[in-house]
Amino acid sequence: MRTLPRTSTTEMEVTSIRLERELKEELKELAGHQGYQALIRDILWNYVQQKSDEYKPKFSRSDIRASVPATAQQEERCVLTGKFIRQHEPMLLGYTTHGDLVPLSVESLGSR
Repeated sequence: MRTLPRTSTTEMEVTSIRLERELKEELKELAGHQGYQALIRDILWNYVQQKSDEYKPKFSRSDIRASVPATAQQEERCVLTGKFIRQHEPMLLGYTTHGDLVPLSVESLGSR
């Protein structure tokens, strides 16, 4: 997950969200020094950008260390091409250099 530019907190609106205590603790642990609220904002921005028509892939082929065949259980978007992968279509799960599993279209890792 890539970090987005920070907006001053004085320019943000206050929003209340209810989270399970366990989820909040897990987010705090994952966030480390970044803070869990900043992590939640990054997650939400990544989701909005991925679903947007203006989506621009954030990964390159060099970010993918390995891949395994899979079947999409829901609509996904290839992190390399931006192409939608429909539910039940064949796809790949790419293991990144940062240790994340990301959706890849089958043709995204084709010959260079």
